Amino acid sequence: MKYTVKNIFFVIVGFSTLAIYSQNIAVIDMRAAVLSTQVAQDAFKALEEESEYSSMVEQAQQLQSDRQSLVEKLQKDGETLSPEEVNSLQRDVQEKTTDLEFILGKIQAKQTETVEVVTRQLDPALRKILAELIEAKQIEILLGSENPVLYARESLVITDDVTSMLDVAASTSEGNSDSN
Repeated sequence: MKYTVKNIFFVIVGFSTLAIYSQNIAVIDMRAAVLSTQVAQDAFKALEEESEYSSMVEQAQQLQSDRQSLVEKLQKDGETLSPEEVNSLQRDVQEKTTDLEFILGKIQAKQTETVEVVTRQLDPALRKILAELIEAKQIEILLGSENPVLYARESLVITDDVTSMLDVAASTSEGNSDSN
């Protein structure tokens, strides 16, 4: 598709009109809103108190400490160690790294599961609150940090206007190129 200056102008004018027309714009980070709630804080506190989770965290800390000790030994004594000893230490570091990554993956999975549970629990209330705030504050556009536009009043949608203007611009440019 060939973009002409006129096409770009019409699109810019459309967006500028939207920005001028809509003064009630709000922004929300829904994830931060949900995860900052007391419900989420309580859920993460409960997670940290779970024996399986706390055991994994301790295991990860120990693996990281052991791995760091091995790396420091390699750096400090690497020149005086035999090639076999260096290889053995490097294998040990790699094993600790692999084990650590595995445990961290399990920890992350538990945290993600907790986020999903809290999000599902709070989602109906979040939707209701957003609808109430949109109405009370007469919000015309609600922008999200994760999703660009979460809500826009139907009267602000200019897609059909832009399409029509682009059709006019295209037919005008076709008429100009036919005469050349």
